[in-house]
Amino acid sequence: MKFADRINSLKPSAIREIFKSMADPNIISLAGGNPDPESFPIKEMEKISAELFERFPSASLQYGLTEGYIPLREQVETRLQKKFGVNTDGNEVIITSGGQQGIDLTCRVLCNEGDTVICEDPSFIGALNSFRSFGTRLRGVKIDDDGMDMEDLERALQTEKNVKFIYTIPTFQNPTGVCMSLERRKKLLSLAEKYDVVILEDNPYGELRFRGEDIPTLKSLDKNNRVVYCSSFSKIFSPGIRIGFLCGPKEIIAKTVVAKQINDVHSNLFFQMMISKYIEEYDLDAHIESIKNIYRGKCLAMQDAVSRYFPKNIKCTSPDGGFFLWCNLGEGKDSSAFAKELMRNSVAVIPGATFAADETRISDGIRLNYSMPSLANIEKAIKIMGDVLNSDFYN
Repeated sequence: MKFADRINSLKPSAIREIFKSMADPNIISLAGGNPDPESFPIKEMEKISAELFERFPSASLQYGLTEGYIPLREQVETRLQKKFGVNTDGNEVIITSGGQQGIDLTCRVLCNEGDTVICEDPSFIGALNSFRSFGTRLRGVKIDDDGMDMEDLERALQTEKNVKFIYTIPTFQNPTGVCMSLERRKKLLSLAEKYDVVILEDNPYGELRFRGEDIPTLKSLDKNNRVVYCSSFSKIFSPGIRIGFLCGPKEIIAKTVVAKQINDVHSNLFFQMMISKYIEEYDLDAHIESIKNIYRGKCLAMQDAVSRYFPKNIKCTSPDGGFFLWCNLGEGKDSSAFAKELMRNSVAVIPGATFAADETRISDGIRLNYSMPSLANIEKAIKIMGDVLNSDFYN
């Protein structure tokens, strides 16, 4: 078979490939990014589903608007204004099939083949592969505990050609869990203004802060409609429904609507109506608070286990929200080899090279997920990892 060049060069997601190994019940996975099923509002969803089928069977199962179900779009816009301080003047909201489609559509409407996308390094593999599929060049910018390094970012903006946008996950970044400081957010916006580039702010974890004070989103600080804001209901409601949204400048969203019409026509209308009804009839913020309590306990359990079982020279991030810890095994170490050894010991993790802008680069980082495994499995898996880290294999 002869495949398109843009597909031939893509590799399968290491995360999705590892999922195929999860059929073995003896494997403990710290590899995925799934929400805890206990966070799904199942009883409420059951009640709303019955109501939709009884009262709105035709409307909920028909074609819908590409822009999204109007009541949900209005609810999203109101929530962005009231909870996140986003000024939606000059902006529009479109409902997408998960946050992933929002990322993909933004690249689709802004980038030509050969253009440059600047991203954090490491970054979300789903976004990186989307950008690669359009033939863009990726320029990674190093990050630390305060997020993207602004000096490295400015060097990239000065030297790279045809930079179309900067992709960032400023709040509880995937894969590291770090949060960009307010000072750096302001600097990022000023650099985007100086070099006339768009910012794609991906914020799937922003509402899952379980420690510390909220930091304003880039979109709320955006005075000149330069930020395209992407989020979803996957982490606060359910990922299987595949409902996300973009909020961005009207000109960009208008083109996004056209691109979506030739992509999937519209997002799942039934689940759009379900979320809208949930927001109308229940307290979404109270639901999110209950979710945060789950993840607070799991994160603390993982951090405590790491402190007891890992060698002291292993550096790990200390997230205040989100789903992930990031650990560096040490300079010169290859986390891909470490991940293979862990799999032989029935623990699955994602090696850092998976998240690198340069796929050929060796990484000493590993991403650990605490949202999905049970407390008992967190303890067991981290102890196994500690045993391997202290073994002859690692040393």
